[in-house]
Amino acid sequence: MKAKRQQEILRIIQEQDIETQDQILAELRARGVQSTQATISRDIKQLHLVKELTGYGSYRYAVSERKASLNFAGRLRTIFKEGVTSFDVAQNIVVLKTMPGLASAACAAIDGMEIADLVGSLAGDDTAILIMRTNDSAQEFCNEIHKMLR
Repeated sequence: MKAKRQQEILRIIQEQDIETQDQILAELRARGVQSTQATISRDIKQLHLVKELTGYGSYRYAVSERKASLNFAGRLRTIFKEGVTSFDVAQNIVVLKTMPGLASAACAAIDGMEIADLVGSLAGDDTAILIMRTNDSAQEFCNEIHKMLR
């Protein structure tokens, strides 16, 4: 329930300029998600949302730039330390080998991180293929994995 609500909040602030928690609450209700203002306040804190100035002199909620990098590193570190057994790069493709049954979970978590250069992923039982936009971005992603596993 919480994950669905928070995903909806992120969708809402991407689709519209939202200035207040009341607007978020109204949009959630319009989409069939029941909540309270106190819950929305906690969600905003957990999602690391900030208010930024628009070009029209008003403010809107947005995802903090800092949150994206902190969340990315933390989630990847957990995934890789728990389930990834090896990785390699072939041009713009990153291949992850995982413990049996964990490739799909690893792909789902990575897809949810909204990595800019990730085009898509494909998972089998113990192998995941991550298709990156460029060879350089694939190599850079592998370098990040290597740092996390040290």
